[in-house]
Amino acid sequence: MDGYNLELKDENGFIGDRASKKALYGLLDKWRKPLAKEGKDPFGERPSRDIGKKELDEALANGDSAAAGVVHAVIEDFAQELAFIIRKFLKEKSWRDTARFVIGGGMREHRVGELAIGRAAILLKADEVAIDLVPISNDPTDAGLIGAVQLVPPWILKGHDSILAVDIGGTNMRAGIVTLNLKRASDFAKAAVHEREIWRHVDDQPKRDEAVDELTDMLLKLIRRAEKEGMDLAPFIGVGCPGRIEADGSIERGAQNLPGNWESSRFNLSNCITAAIPRIGEHETVVVMHNDAVVQGLSEVPFMSDVKHWGVLTLGTGLGNARFTNREVEKE
Repeated sequence: MDGYNLELKDENGFIGDRASKKALYGLLDKWRKPLAKEGKDPFGERPSRDIGKKELDEALANGDSAAAGVVHAVIEDFAQELAFIIRKFLKEKSWRDTARFVIGGGMREHRVGELAIGRAAILLKADEVAIDLVPISNDPTDAGLIGAVQLVPPWILKGHDSILAVDIGGTNMRAGIVTLNLKRASDFAKAAVHEREIWRHVDDQPKRDEAVDELTDMLLKLIRRAEKEGMDLAPFIGVGCPGRIEADGSIERGAQNLPGNWESSRFNLSNCITAAIPRIGEHETVVVMHNDAVVQGLSEVPFMSDVKHWGVLTLGTGLGNARFTNREVEKE
């Protein structure tokens, strides 16, 4: 990994904010206003933030011409912003020569997001920007869990068929059992989420410690489920979390969308999880934590062997990013 959580600014603030969920709904507001003035807003009087992406997908596919037109306009503007951000990233020394951008995050799992990605790719090609822009291979809700397999020390995997993984976002927390399927593919290309727990914490507005308790309860449920199904869980929990993650698992900055103060010097999520789940099976629990965009990007490792430099952008509450370089394979 060459770097992650690159924060670019201009006179209007962080450039990445121009391709976030908030930005999407800002664009929806912009294109609804002309119709609202005439009393013809196809989405009525509801605030844009209350209109889900599934509803936007439906309006695009089956809505009347006004509704579909609004969504098309939003997609075009969002694609322009995404292409702008990618151009800016490519000018940074740490991102030069990036051959492929993988797009993940919550936007990727909806048709509106897929079309915006496709349109941004065309815009970049029209400007002769030598870059491939592709949607993340796995389902975005699973990619942030599957990528955790790349964080596991090889010695831990011996005799085990699965791990626990956590993906923490500004809206949801996900925990899952990831099956390794190493007999089918030794490079983790067939790793898959077997069971999952999802909690939309933004609705409950918990305090930080309450959020951690809920997360550990989710993990304990999954451990019991694995035991019941006869799975052999490795004594490992991989965690993806927003922000700059220190080597000891503390968060330096970037966790402002999480409930409570996760950047406190007295808070360490890895230690909290280990204290609540000290053992898995007969072995002491090992918790490894990294940035959530990094972990999502790691899910793509088996599919990136044809390029040297590649990166990931995650479109969600904020814009996550990470850049990778494939190691040279030593010839025998």
